Amino acid sequence: MKVAECTTILVGKKASLDGSTLIARSEDGGREILPESFKVILPEDQPRHYKSVLTGCEVELPGEPLRYTSVPDAHGKYGVWAAAGINEENVAMTATETITTNARIQGIDPLLVDEGLGEEDFVTLTLPYIHNAREGVLRVGELLAKYGTYEMNGMAFSDKDEIWYLETIGGHHWAARRIPDDAYVVAPNRFNIDEFDFESPDFMASADLQAIIADYKLNPDFEGYNLRHIFGSATVKDTHYNNPRAWYVQHYFDPNSQTTPLDQDQPFIVHADRKISVDDIMFLMASHYQNTPYDVYGDQGTAAEKKRFRPIGINRNFETHILQVRNDVPAGLAGVQWLGFGPNTFNAMVPFYTNIVDTPASFRDTGSKFNLQSIFWLNKLMSQLGDTNFKLYGELESAFEQKTVAACYQVQHQTDKLAQELQGAQLQACLTKANQEMADLTFANTVELLGKMVEEGHAHMQLKYDLLD
Repeated sequence: MKVAECTTILVGKKASLDGSTLIARSEDGGREILPESFKVILPEDQPRHYKSVLTGCEVELPGEPLRYTSVPDAHGKYGVWAAAGINEENVAMTATETITTNARIQGIDPLLVDEGLGEEDFVTLTLPYIHNAREGVLRVGELLAKYGTYEMNGMAFSDKDEIWYLETIGGHHWAARRIPDDAYVVAPNRFNIDEFDFESPDFMASADLQAIIADYKLNPDFEGYNLRHIFGSATVKDTHYNNPRAWYVQHYFDPNSQTTPLDQDQPFIVHADRKISVDDIMFLMASHYQNTPYDVYGDQGTAAEKKRFRPIGINRNFETHILQVRNDVPAGLAGVQWLGFGPNTFNAMVPFYTNIVDTPASFRDTGSKFNLQSIFWLNKLMSQLGDTNFKLYGELESAFEQKTVAACYQVQHQTDKLAQELQGAQLQACLTKANQEMADLTFANTVELLGKMVEEGHAHMQLKYDLLD
């Protein structure tokens, strides 16, 4: 199976700076470069009969799908892997966050082997058929009960009012929690849901999940239900691969937080000491433990400390999205899919409107091989060059990112004002034009940055000699 380990951040509407719901995830892979693209799937292009590439699982789909955006793998050899999008009713979905489990639940409800559904499939099978976030949970729950899964995954759904986070449990079970409006969540590659109330409408689960916990005596706590304790892991790997990422985010939003990088009981639902912006999420998705001994590019730590913890920003970020459903604009303007390709430490994220029928070619036509007309491959080139000397290139990249994001914000502000009264095809044409403008300026700024990096790096090559040496 394709390796994909990610980081998820969720922000409720009362916790965000502008009243939006925000769900974000970095889509990370393994050693193989997995080029990504950005597309709109129209109802006529949505399959009616779906077959998974990895397992051959076949699913008959409903007859009237909604239009939705998608971030599929460019080559498709492992399947679609649609990753994330927003549909025409401004419902967003991101899937999936690879998570952990334990032998106790595996012995009761084993993961499937070479059958069922997984990350490859869930967005394609769910997002076109849901009209609010809660429906997303129910749709995935039905799919899990009928077809099962071969992996442990977390996924999130949002609309303008609610965010729900769901985690799979074993081969056929699941649990989900509504994120409080005034809270945020950071979910690394572990089982994340902790406190759970089977009697509350803000929690949902497989019909027999509570009975399974009782019948098989799975609950280690004397009172209540903590699903991370019941179904999750608490391994040495968690202490250096997963928990430090949550710790860094929680300390960013509250420097007085009492958690530590090794803490196995970091809370799932957290409150920040200020309102959270899209820019905060962009910084965190690009973070590598800045101002700590664990920063691979920093000066504070030893060589061992710099490699101790897995950061959020990493060479294996292949695409990252922030799905924003806004509450301060008309519905036709509400859906925004912020998108960045390649390692987040070296890219700039673009706020694409999702009420469209096509996407800019530089983001859409990635191709499976290196291509200088594709923003994905340009970003990969830029990140690998930047990684050779971060002190030299880091400030150039920072200036590029601020310049690009500021220019995109300017286009967005102008378009929001211009499009207030537009409807239908006229509105979509306006938003498509804005998307193209933002894609073009991002592409041009990326090429400009690469040029500056070449000019700056010329004198710092090791392969040099002149009479002054």
